[in-house]
Amino acid sequence: MPEQAASRLERRKARTRAALVRAAQALIAEGKTAVPVLEITQAADVGLGSFYNHFETKEQLYQAAVEDALDVHGSLLDELTTDADDPALVFAQSFRLTGRLHRKHPELSKVLLHHGLELATSDSGLAPRARRDIEAAVRAGRFTVEDPELAMITVAGAALGLGHLLHRRPERDDAETTDRVTEDLLRMLGLPAAEAHEICGRPLPALGTVGGLFT
Repeated sequence: MPEQAASRLERRKARTRAALVRAAQALIAEGKTAVPVLEITQAADVGLGSFYNHFETKEQLYQAAVEDALDVHGSLLDELTTDADDPALVFAQSFRLTGRLHRKHPELSKVLLHHGLELATSDSGLAPRARRDIEAAVRAGRFTVEDPELAMITVAGAALGLGHLLHRRPERDDAETTDRVTEDLLRMLGLPAAEAHEICGRPLPALGTVGGLFT
């Protein structure tokens, strides 16, 4: 009985946390991140005290909500690139699709940019997938990178800078701009210019919504 009770308690706690994360994601999608904690708990249909059992601040909840959405987004990228056997192509497609996220899901993008430096070194979300693809391309001889960790920081900086630029310059074509940045990154990572250009000109699979979130 004690084990069953503990199991029920853990499931209840998990459901409460998930409800708070979903409520935060909905608020981010609506651009309502300045609401009080009480409004968040009401949207999640949980008690006010339950919030502080899981999060110390709203900012901590919003970061968890973004990381969760990025995990979903990362899983989607994995599915969309599953047929690609070239790790350099996988990296390029993932960066190109993620760059398009800034206009397709602007509220998610803005919170991502706000927490960008933390998310760039996170063990979840997009960062570990980018590191994985860079390391795979190095092993396959596609990228000539001596320090994948430093390369990852450069890629993260480019991704954040791209996002800021697309928000500040709404007249810019997001797809063309993203593809040009991706092409520059591929050359920096070791691909010949002609091949980098060819890869970035290939059609992309449809991104759709981020797991149904932030629509």
